Amino acid sequence: MADQRVAVVTGASRGIGRTIATTLAKAGQAVVVGYAGNETAAKEVVDQITAAGGRAVAAQADVADERDVAALFDAADEAFGGVDVVVNSAGRLALSPIAELDLDALDDMHRTNIRGSFVIAREAARRVRSGGAIVMLSTSVVGLQFPGYGAYAASKGAVEAMTLILARELRGRDVTVNAVAPGPTATELFFDGKDEQTIERLAKQPPLERLGTPADIAEVAAFLAGTGGRWVNGQVVRANGGII
Repeated sequence: MADQRVAVVTGASRGIGRTIATTLAKAGQAVVVGYAGNETAAKEVVDQITAAGGRAVAAQADVADERDVAALFDAADEAFGGVDVVVNSAGRLALSPIAELDLDALDDMHRTNIRGSFVIAREAARRVRSGGAIVMLSTSVVGLQFPGYGAYAASKGAVEAMTLILARELRGRDVTVNAVAPGPTATELFFDGKDEQTIERLAKQPPLERLGTPADIAEVAAFLAGTGGRWVNGQVVRANGGII
């Protein structure tokens, strides 16, 4: 299937990344399911895609390790003949007031969220074919300034900056570069460490009065990664139900 678009999705073994991988597969793209450590979950995603008639392989990579990331893209070349779409959904979250933040947690989070995003963006810039798309994952907290999210928002602010600059650096390549910035989304990562009162309060913030779902975010990413999103470039799309 020489004309089939090929997507590399990181953080694809769970949560938003998993739904992005399956959504892209439903749209007809072959998918490399990138995962950090949970091989079983990644293989489940591959099985789900192939059972529905799609094409997918799993590939392990630490997104902050340039050798791992090169091997991840090599896996796409070997399995499907190249890369057209890259969605970087791998991320780490640590919540704490800035005054109480453990700096080891800060370093771990920034290694994945900043260095990892940069390594993925660098390899994508080198390898994505003409007509392709690069989609990074940010967070609406960059604009919403929720207390406790200082370090996380700072890391994602860096992602937004590199996204907008990369879009301009790829002038003439016919490759779009955008970011999706989810609001509160019902994933395992979101629910971890939050009590029911906090969850209910966050769910009531959007005018739509609910949490986002992984599918809500995946559909935006799929639009940016597909032919319909070709005229959207160098943008951060805040997919948060209208939180102001």
